[in-house]
Amino acid sequence: MKQSPDPEEIQKWHRWFAVECNNDGWNLAEKTERTPDEDREMLSLAYAAALHWSKVGAPINSARADLLLAHAHASLGHSELAVLYAKRALEFCENNPCEDWDTAFANSEMAFAQSAAGNAQSHAKHYAIAQEKGAALKDPEDRKVFFESLERIPKPR
Repeated sequence: MKQSPDPEEIQKWHRWFAVECNNDGWNLAEKTERTPDEDREMLSLAYAAALHWSKVGAPINSARADLLLAHAHASLGHSELAVLYAKRALEFCENNPCEDWDTAFANSEMAFAQSAAGNAQSHAKHYAIAQEKGAALKDPEDRKVFFESLERIPKPR
């Protein structure tokens, strides 16, 4: 009879999969063109990252997983789910201590979700907030990464 893995070993694997799925999911999300198989993989990775973070992460990790889910769904035109996950992440950042870049990204993903939903007013509002929060990022490297990411979000008209 097989012996179950040690609980500490399981925790290590959850963390490893959370990080790997998150990173691979964002790598696919940031591609300018994806195949249908890559779209499916991006969404699967986003959900896998969220599952594994739910097992070993802090609440902020779940909020960050929601950002990837929001982005993946917005990229695929699933506006209701994109707005749902972006809202969860943004509400977390508004009600809990977060890094400055968490709040900037939460607003950029809400802008993307609202763009996918065709809500021009909310898209423009969150895009402007994201720009403001991004410009205020203390770390120059964080600011650079943020604005590179924001370039991939549709600009309001």
